[in-house]
Amino acid sequence: MIAAGDALFLDLDGTIAPIEATPDLVAPSARRNRLLHELNSRLGGALGILSGRTIEDVDRILDRPRVAVGAVHGLLRRGADGVLVEYEPAPAIAEAREWLEPLVRAQPGVLLEDKRHGLAVHYRGASRVAEAVTEACQRISARTGLSVQAGHMVVELRTPGPSKGDALGAFMSELPFAGRRPIMVGDDLTDEAAFVTATELGGFGVLVGQERPTGAQFGLESVNAVLRWLDLGLEALT
Repeated sequence: MIAAGDALFLDLDGTIAPIEATPDLVAPSARRNRLLHELNSRLGGALGILSGRTIEDVDRILDRPRVAVGAVHGLLRRGADGVLVEYEPAPAIAEAREWLEPLVRAQPGVLLEDKRHGLAVHYRGASRVAEAVTEACQRISARTGLSVQAGHMVVELRTPGPSKGDALGAFMSELPFAGRRPIMVGDDLTDEAAFVTATELGGFGVLVGQERPTGAQFGLESVNAVLRWLDLGLEALT
């Protein structure tokens, strides 16, 4: 259960918002955003979103709840005080885009998302090409030096730099997170580093979805289960 002395970190897609056919279809939810706003208030601002999305996209989906955000898997951080910490995008992103654009155009159902610090190739609409997309990104990574980040129905080429675990650790060194017990809730492989960091700092991880080898200590079966758990946490805090 969530306690008053905790710091709560949440992934977005597949954790507190359902995964849709394309990323832009994930929309604001009045229930979810009201819940996050109230939790953030009860925790004294010690609630953070750790997502592969950009800060602008997180704000759109959460209807600007003014929470701390670790975006693009940790390459950008906006603290609870609103201060932005950002890694410079790798120049090789432009070269990688030139390689990826014709490959994506040739595959119906595949979407290329430009996050400035990285390029995400979504194949939710064409799962048959998963292996080909992964191999193409690995070849481009070897050519450009960009990092490959695999996720749920997506492969990203990103600027080398911090992970979600690094972002969580950085938040935990700052107010209002410092001195609290970190809880990380996420569904994807990209959340594993944050599960490990939360555990190392005296907290724990919660894996959402099907069981798999993980650094998380607990599990919840679905987005709806996460929202119910957060509702119970808010009741306990109240």
